[in-house]
Amino acid sequence: MRALVLLALVLGVIASAIGVVWARHLHRQAYIELSTLERGRDELNIEFGRLQLEQATWSEANRIEQVAGTRIGMKFPEDADIVVLRP
Repeated sequence: MRALVLLALVLGVIASAIGVVWARHLHRQAYIELSTLERGRDELNIEFGRLQLEQATWSEANRIEQVAGTRIGMKFPEDADIVVLRP
């Protein structure tokens, strides 16, 4: 009878140890995934900041005027080129 109780306790301790090891393993896997996702989030935040800065640069009025003048030859009309139509 004593041997049976001792065997049950030993099996319980072994099962408990295996459970602890398995729980630690799952915890480590979850932590690695969390670290990977946080690193990806940080990289996306950096890229988003760069894109916002680029958008602000490209949408400045001076930049638009410069591109319009150099690339497609747009310019402000001279006074002689302005025609006012009256009804």
